[in-house]
Amino acid sequence: MGHFERAGEILNLNTFVQIAFMDKMFSFDKIMQLPSRYRTNLINMVSGFKAANLIGTKSKNGQPNLAVFNSVVHIGANPPYLGFILRPTTVERHTYENLKETGVYTINQITTAIHKQAHRTSAKYDRTISEFDAVGLTEFYQNDFHAPFVAESHIKIGLSFQEEHLVQCNNTRLIIGKIEHLILPKKAILEDGDVNLEDLDTAAVAGLYNYYSPEHLGKYGYVKP
Repeated sequence: MGHFERAGEILNLNTFVQIAFMDKMFSFDKIMQLPSRYRTNLINMVSGFKAANLIGTKSKNGQPNLAVFNSVVHIGANPPYLGFILRPTTVERHTYENLKETGVYTINQITTAIHKQAHRTSAKYDRTISEFDAVGLTEFYQNDFHAPFVAESHIKIGLSFQEEHLVQCNNTRLIIGKIEHLILPKKAILEDGDVNLEDLDTAAVAGLYNYYSPEHLGKYGYVKP
């Protein structure tokens, strides 16, 4: 009888067959045959919980823009860089156009208290409409930094655009920025530089529409073999 390994344990063929029948399996071809909205929801959800952020920009003419993103990622700490994925620019992308025009933008962490307002920024507002006004959030400015922060956010990051990389397989873009300003409550920063996100009411997002309040499970030291 055949055997299969799962997470360090050996499964016999009967157990493997039972698992296979309980699971739903998709090949690439099957995924591509799914209805568009179903496929979008499924693939966005299976990558798990992600950071929920609002990206703030302002045109050279002074028109503010605010948009929700679930793709902000750590690029490096020395020097400090963050990245995010921008969908194809086959239609107007006000965030992209503004940050390329002015060279700066902000990333503002979404809290559970403002997650409903934050989600409403995903609507396709006209360029002349400020999402801050439309959803009831407040613009905040740090010194002479051109891009607006979200006053209600507990972690506010001001970045300067550094570079972009076109992802050839689907025409999305990885936008990379250097952290110029980092604003967060002093009490949330621990002695080792960790940040107590639970105390900051941080929200997480999965997929396009689902928001969560994450729970801290543990803190573990640097692991050596």
